[in-house]
Amino acid sequence: MIMDQRLYERIERKKKELDALRPLPKAALEKLRHQFAIELAYNSNAIEGNTLTLRETKLVIEEGITIGGKPLREHFEATNHQKAFEFLESITSKSHTLTEDTVKQIHKIILSKIEDEYAGRYRELNVRILGAIKSPPRYEKVPDLMEGFIDRVNKNPDKLSAIEMAAYIHYKFVEIHPFVDGNGRTARLLMNLFLMRHGYPVTLVLKVDRKKYYDCLRRADQEDMVPFYNFIGRCVERSLDLYLDAFKGGEDFISLAQAAKGTPYSQEYLSLMARKGMIEAVKIGRNWFIKKAALDRYLKNKK
Repeated sequence: MIMDQRLYERIERKKKELDALRPLPKAALEKLRHQFAIELAYNSNAIEGNTLTLRETKLVIEEGITIGGKPLREHFEATNHQKAFEFLESITSKSHTLTEDTVKQIHKIILSKIEDEYAGRYRELNVRILGAIKSPPRYEKVPDLMEGFIDRVNKNPDKLSAIEMAAYIHYKFVEIHPFVDGNGRTARLLMNLFLMRHGYPVTLVLKVDRKKYYDCLRRADQEDMVPFYNFIGRCVERSLDLYLDAFKGGEDFISLAQAAKGTPYSQEYLSLMARKGMIEAVKIGRNWFIKKAALDRYLKNKK
């Protein structure tokens, strides 16, 4: 186990709770997955600089509306991401093995009508990433590196957990940087394909966590993978929390300001613990929320 043991145990417990509720109500499940798909498209594109808001992304995908003053490329990024996610859903149950054809197909959809000459094709030029600690490998090495990457994912020689392997898939893919453009979006989709095939809900890397996300990737570039494994783990836990809240019912989430009342801790302290993943809080928008039962577990463990 490489990632934080407590985080891993929480995820396992919540995954079992969600599995125990299956089969989930079909109509409600479809509605929730569609909502997550819209949010995935918005957040993944926004991380790369797309300026469409969540509401605008929803309108573009669902209604085909053109947003005034926004580049046509940004509209294609939204609709392409939705099509790529639908492709993921169509192959989720078919196989647990990853193939280069699958990778190229996802990327081809992502860049369709944007950079068709590069879509689904490994790069044939060297690239640099602004602000990165290390440069991607030379383009001549990409085919062999991708073949080794696919083989390692499918064989999992280090016996990584599903969460750790999902994080590994994401990091190693962006490290190889096999395409001229669209690597980040493809990496996040590949990560989700692996997680969905292992029974996890759609997992979002939020735009508001962009700085933390990139900081963890830089740490991974320095051969410290633990922060990135934990970061992805907390993203997975957030989705599990939201799915359980939708299907399990029970108590509502409360703000950390409400949660702090009657405890020895301030809202600021609880917020710090939430950012560190020490309490089972969920980020919705820019704010953190928690359930009383999760807060009680934290207080009990502190004692």
